[in-house]
Amino acid sequence: MKLPRWPRRVFAQLLLSQTVVTVGVTAVTAGLFLAPVSSELDHDAMQRALSIAQATATDEVIARAAAARDSATAQRNAEQIRLATGASFVVVTDLDGIRLSHTDPGRIGHRVSTDPEPALSGLSVTAIQQGTLGRTARGKVPLRLADGRIVGEVSVGISDDSIRRRLLKMLTGILLCAGAGLAAGTVATLVLARRLKRRTHNIALADISALLVEREAMLHGIREGMVALDERGRIRLANDEAVRLLGLPPDCTGRRTDEVLPPGRLADVLAGRITGPDLPAVRDDRVLVVNRTATAEGAVVTLRDRTELESLVRELDTTRSLTEALRAQDHEHANRMHTLLGLLELGRYEQAVAFISEQSGSHAVVAARIAEQVQDPHVAALLAGKSAVAGERGVRLVLAPAAHLPDAVVDARALVTVLGNLVDNAVDALAPGGGGRVEVTLAAAGSTLLLQVADSGPGVPEELREQVFEEGWSSKDAPAHRPRGLGLAMVRRLVERTGGRIVLDEGPLGGARFTVELPEALLTGRLTDRPAARLVEA
Repeated sequence: MKLPRWPRRVFAQLLLSQTVVTVGVTAVTAGLFLAPVSSELDHDAMQRALSIAQATATDEVIARAAAARDSATAQRNAEQIRLATGASFVVVTDLDGIRLSHTDPGRIGHRVSTDPEPALSGLSVTAIQQGTLGRTARGKVPLRLADGRIVGEVSVGISDDSIRRRLLKMLTGILLCAGAGLAAGTVATLVLARRLKRRTHNIALADISALLVEREAMLHGIREGMVALDERGRIRLANDEAVRLLGLPPDCTGRRTDEVLPPGRLADVLAGRITGPDLPAVRDDRVLVVNRTATAEGAVVTLRDRTELESLVRELDTTRSLTEALRAQDHEHANRMHTLLGLLELGRYEQAVAFISEQSGSHAVVAARIAEQVQDPHVAALLAGKSAVAGERGVRLVLAPAAHLPDAVVDARALVTVLGNLVDNAVDALAPGGGGRVEVTLAAAGSTLLLQVADSGPGVPEELREQVFEEGWSSKDAPAHRPRGLGLAMVRRLVERTGGRIVLDEGPLGGARFTVELPEALLTGRLTDRPAARLVEA
């Protein structure tokens, strides 16, 4: 015979197992309840028989009849008591255990079937015994005269059938209650199983296990961060990449995003206070693109690391600017060559020599001045390149006369990021209208590096001077290839991460002035004795 198969679907397994459990619990509970009830009924019957026997033993007429072995009087009075109390039998015996009364008159004059000695010795006895009338609950007491002398015993029995009838009456109620509980449990199990069926899309238990394994492998294997939030904004799940990108603590699960992230745009985006697709945000020195999708039970947030891409985009922007500058220089060089050719054709050789000397010396002078004042090669190269680009855009980028940076920078990459962003913003502020001046000041004060970038542009209104550092905020239109509003936010994070500060105010040129203080940015053992230039306090 083919055995029934265990169901594969989750809801079917739950329904079957819960039904079996409910039936089993109901049966065990009913059995555990009936066992003491049956014992209690036997005890109650024995106590009732004992009470009837004690009441019968107080009848002096019966006691005198037992002393005189008057079976007629004993039989008459005992039967009256039996009929009045509903007992199965009321038996009176003499001192020898000979019956003086019985339900069956033919048994009068015979010795009782059970031992009368305990009662005849003065003890009261209760027991469940098998006698001539079947199994009964019995109570036996000594029968005494007024002077206390024992003259016999009184034995009262209550039939086991009456006890069983009481038990059956109680059993009916118990079974009804158990059936009601079983029905309620089955209905509840069915409702739960149907709900689980909807929630699990009627998939098999093995499929759930496989899906869980695949989900864990996928979540922790992808190179994008993923955070699942519940309806209260608490983190339900964060994969390895999300933990790395956001710098989440190991115990982040179950905590709100505002508890594990510092206040700012990133926390607002994860909490849903800022909405939109592909929202840029900054975490430490990382540029992230965040997307938040609401679900029925919370939200799912995906994170993409655009740090390297942002660097490449900035390099692309710089390359494009340099390409434009080279194209412009190519045209300028052609014009110069035409001018030189004209001077030579006109025979003005002295003017031609002077023209060549002037053109070749101007760029060399700028590069030599930068190299003299800025001894760190990375920063010097940055300023030389920015100077050429700014010049092609009609903006003059200069170093302050007192500016000086020794070749002792601890983290040249971070300094290039900070200075490059500030110079780009200043040039962008002046380039649309053409003309203008950007002045860069660098100074060393012990191991602290101070720098300023000031421009002659329109400046920033006082009420917006804090807002410009917020992620995503920009006064310029965003290009198609990347979002705006990340440069200054990243600069502020880099500065504050090193314990420094950045301040925006109005500079001496009439436009915006950014003042940055970077402690422990220089190696003191490599500093020269040159006195540090003083920056204007912001």
